[in-house]
Amino acid sequence: MYDIIPDIHGQAEKLKHRLASLGYHDTGGAWRQPTVTRTAVFLGDFIDRGPENAEVIDIVRRMVDAGSARAVMGNHELNAIRYHTEHPESGEPLRARSEKNTKQHRTFLEEYPVGASKTRDVIDWMRSLPLFLETDEFRAVHACWDESHVCEIKTSAGDGILHEELHVEVADPRHLLHDAVETTTKGPEFPLPKGYGFHDKDGVKRDYIRAKWWSAKPRTWHDIAMSVPEPNELPPGEPPAGIVERSYPANAKPVFFGHYWLTGRPVIQAANALCLDYSAGREGPLVSYLFMPGDKELRLERITVGGQGGSGPRGAWA
Repeated sequence: MYDIIPDIHGQAEKLKHRLASLGYHDTGGAWRQPTVTRTAVFLGDFIDRGPENAEVIDIVRRMVDAGSARAVMGNHELNAIRYHTEHPESGEPLRARSEKNTKQHRTFLEEYPVGASKTRDVIDWMRSLPLFLETDEFRAVHACWDESHVCEIKTSAGDGILHEELHVEVADPRHLLHDAVETTTKGPEFPLPKGYGFHDKDGVKRDYIRAKWWSAKPRTWHDIAMSVPEPNELPPGEPPAGIVERSYPANAKPVFFGHYWLTGRPVIQAANALCLDYSAGREGPLVSYLFMPGDKELRLERITVGGQGGSGPRGAWA
């Protein structure tokens, strides 16, 4: 059995409450299930936003080393790798240390300054994380499972783990794998037809959408577009075949992902696709899903939710 746990974002108290509520105990130097065979699967984004980056990383690393957890890389780990890695030729960081990027990365930097030995150690560990996981029965990824992109990554990194030199190369938008890695960790975006756009929640005009890649056979732009406050601003008619064909197949293995900062009561996105990120990095709860052997379709009663703001765990949300 697997406990799927999404974006923690430096919220160690929420993580410990969630693990305890699922029956894990801190024994022998790592959280583990003492009486049954259960493994945690972490969906990335361990860092930034929350104040306890180091404790979250320590818990996750110890669990992975002990065999009581597996983990994938999130976009915040990818960004951190690039922020703290300098190009061997130019000496410039792969991710600009701009005011915007530094502000987003602030809580991590407070515990892991640039150039410190402990920072280098943690960045090395982040590089060891795969971009995706796949078992005989389910898949796990941070933001998007696009089969063509996963296959592209496997050509250079069969286990989904990018070595240091490949991280340097893939940071370049001209690299063959750049789009595949970006989409896997940050989700797909598609341009709207010429002349169309919409205003996001901050009033900024956008001419591209974040796509609900799990939406099976979308018939309209509204079916596929995320985070559009006024859907009537979207184009009429069907989105192009190139977008529709990239949606997650209805007959594929169940896939679990995070990343999207959902709010409200958990819902199942599709019979075989589930986002578990309900904004635990801020005021939201840390949600998890219990995957049982033999499951073919996802079940709402398998979703459990922890308390908000570091409070104690609650029961299932059904």
